[in-house]
Amino acid sequence: MTAADAVRSVNASGRRIRLVSMPSTNTFERQDEAYKQSVLPDAVTRRVAVEAGVRAAWWRYVGLKGQIVGIDHYGASAPAKDLFLHYGFTVENVVKAIGAALAG
Repeated sequence: MTAADAVRSVNASGRRIRLVSMPSTNTFERQDEAYKQSVLPDAVTRRVAVEAGVRAAWWRYVGLKGQIVGIDHYGASAPAKDLFLHYGFTVENVVKAIGAALAG
């Protein structure tokens, strides 16, 4: 599963969704305000973050109307494909989160 797969699925249904990859929030935060606004404009308030880790830091970027697909604990051990399925990192679950964010 990739977030891009979920975005393609939603776009195919007629919605226009933009995918932003943010591999380093520290690097993003060091950018000037104009750049940050070009990536995450204040006017866009319906956001979804997909994080194969702790969700806490992502609320800063998705806001109160946003959704986060992630986990809030450590310690699970299994093949990645099994963990992703178990914790909801699927195209269907990300599409559901996008739908929830769009619904407001």
